[in-house]
Amino acid sequence: MTRPSLKNFRRIVVKVGSSLLIDSDAGEVRAAWLAALAADIAKLHGEGRELLIVSSGSIALGRSRLKLPRGALKLEESQGAAAVGQIALARIWSEVLGHHGIGAGQILVTLQDTEERRRYLNARSTIAKLLEWRAVPVINENDTVATNEIRYGDNDRLAARVATMASADLLILLSDIDGLYDAPPGANPNAKLIPIVESVTSEIEAMAGAAESELSRGGMQTKIEAAKIATTAGTHMLIASGKIDHPLQAIADGGPCTWFLTPANPVTARKRWIAGSLEPKGTLTIDAGAVSALRAGKSLLPAGVIRVDGQFARGDAVVVRGPDTHEIGRGLVAYDAEDAEKIRGRSSPDVMIILGISGRAEMIHRDDLVVGTVARG
Repeated sequence: MTRPSLKNFRRIVVKVGSSLLIDSDAGEVRAAWLAALAADIAKLHGEGRELLIVSSGSIALGRSRLKLPRGALKLEESQGAAAVGQIALARIWSEVLGHHGIGAGQILVTLQDTEERRRYLNARSTIAKLLEWRAVPVINENDTVATNEIRYGDNDRLAARVATMASADLLILLSDIDGLYDAPPGANPNAKLIPIVESVTSEIEAMAGAAESELSRGGMQTKIEAAKIATTAGTHMLIASGKIDHPLQAIADGGPCTWFLTPANPVTARKRWIAGSLEPKGTLTIDAGAVSALRAGKSLLPAGVIRVDGQFARGDAVVVRGPDTHEIGRGLVAYDAEDAEKIRGRSSPDVMIILGISGRAEMIHRDDLVVGTVARG
């Protein structure tokens, strides 16, 4: 199969691990390397692409700033180190992107932010707004509050969840290895790089090894898990070496890496999830004009809703029915049932007056809506 080209992707998530970003001996950021990566990001940004960064490093930086000894940290020590390091990490990304005239926005997430639909929608909306403003979201797990029971445990899986949440076209995992090999390259000099993985099979999973870096909580196994998450959601993924200068430019130039391909696209995969995997919690009945608007690809506005049934919370799936009660589609609603009832049939400017807050203009945004064309199941 033909190798994809970086120029064909519009929304790209780049994951940068601690072992690449931080010099473990000095306990400081590899400034020259980061400047080169920022130049790559700026070039893609200048071409009109949307970039998101998932960056580790807060605990490592905090450990350095606090002069903590080497070795494993207790949970509360990791949380404290992260609190100190996160300030430094955010400043570093802000400055390095600012040199290219690019604004950066910090987003800290926990596992629940991508698993609970209400919080998922909040995080997704924040990411969308930053991208609309042409800022680069810099995302990390919120290690200051995450516990052993509720954390991702590595930023590979976090990056995959972020990529799916943002409907990214491509996820790039920069690693200390340039891709997936058919055998551990450190132990087998004849190991061969696999340039393209069309699907993550049990054979592919068996090729994954364990983590080797002191700073990294992940390894090839977590990268394969990330590939399964990303490709299932319609996002292509690649693993490439981040140990070189200008790693993104190297990918664009055809350098060694492993591509994990998906047959779907983010919108289709997301809408299949909405249509077939979520139990509806309520029903919105809409007028004929709204039915026409939805079939033309528009969002559902409060003005088009004539009836609200069920007890649902913001982010829940609901069924959308026309005035003849036939199902038009399904979507993730932007308001609780009580508020939806208050604003149904009203124009968008009235929403703030009625609710006393500046809510979302749409009852269901078109990105969160499936209109009778995506098969269920």
